[in-house]
Amino acid sequence: MTDALRRIRLWDLPVRLVHWSFAALLPALWWTAESGKIDLHKTLGLTMLGLVFFRILWGFYGSSTARFANFVKGPETVLGYVRSLRENKKLTVIGHNPLGGWSVVLLLGLLGFQATIGLFTIDEDGLESGPLNYLVSFDTSDLLREAHGLVFNVILATLTVHLAAIAYYSVIKKDRLVPPMISGSRDIPASLPAPRIAPLWQAIPAILLAAAFAYWLGMGAPTSLTQNTAASSEAYN
Repeated sequence: MTDALRRIRLWDLPVRLVHWSFAALLPALWWTAESGKIDLHKTLGLTMLGLVFFRILWGFYGSSTARFANFVKGPETVLGYVRSLRENKKLTVIGHNPLGGWSVVLLLGLLGFQATIGLFTIDEDGLESGPLNYLVSFDTSDLLREAHGLVFNVILATLTVHLAAIAYYSVIKKDRLVPPMISGSRDIPASLPAPRIAPLWQAIPAILLAAAFAYWLGMGAPTSLTQNTAASSEAYN
């Protein structure tokens, strides 16, 4: 006898907005870089960095399905989940499964790393640079520019695997992952507990911190700190 189903809220609005913002920003970042729209590219890169920072903060105190502690599992759990897939066992996971949880961590790390590299890069002509470029030498900045392109290719490869996994779950496992990430809701067995969804007001501190952090970096943040340190040193001498 199968368990009756009930509809629950699975993904909160902040998680969904960040997810689809990433999906929109990546092609926009590629297009602005390829078309030479560097000012817009830098703005979008800072937006990406702010979103990653917000998602990390939200992963510590947001809804239960957004928290890293609830979906980042150890090797034994991950291997057990992989075995269940090979044995074609049907497991209902509320939120990210053990494999999906690590893919979230990997993508956040890659996106954050890519956006951070961009802060220090300089273009081939030496005319346009990231807001923190002054902190590194020209050679280092040029090296980071090459790394910026390389990491983007790694992100594309990771996303390809991610999309293949979504297709696998949809076609083979009959588990559609995209609709819940749009609506925020899905059906689960009635015997399973519903996740705790944090109220939207709880996201406000993380939003403000992430926006301030991105703005601070975009303004060349450490400049003022460096100037203050130099001024203090001169005054002391």
